[in-house]
Amino acid sequence: MSKLAVFDTTVQKSYEWLHDVRDGLGVEDTRSAYAALRATLHALRDHLQLNEAVQLGAQLPMLLRGLYYEGWRPSRVPPRPYGADEFLEQVFRELRDHPEVDDIEDAVTVVFGVLATRLDGGEIEQAIAQLPKGVRALWPV
Repeated sequence: MSKLAVFDTTVQKSYEWLHDVRDGLGVEDTRSAYAALRATLHALRDHLQLNEAVQLGAQLPMLLRGLYYEGWRPSRVPPRPYGADEFLEQVFRELRDHPEVDDIEDAVTVVFGVLATRLDGGEIEQAIAQLPKGVRALWPV
């Protein structure tokens, strides 16, 4: 059976991202890193304008892109503006089954750091510019 290199590549890249998040969180469980990455990506996606959310999603490895868009209903996103409290609350709700990720603000900052390291700087700047001031403050850039 032949393999598809594109699948191997996206799995490898996705694990690299997960390991970066896991190491940043200081946890041993990759499932915890996955949960933090997923929750933060969903909150970020929901806090961006539609065009910027799509542009950011296009920068993600294929497997993580699927995670990013999972369950997304752009027409159901509440009207803006959001603040940092609402952003962190959304992440907290998605992480409620992961008590080992006990510092939500730190988890968001770690994931934002991975995004800042692995994505195009110009794309990150555009996304950050759309976020409320309190959420912008969570970015390590």
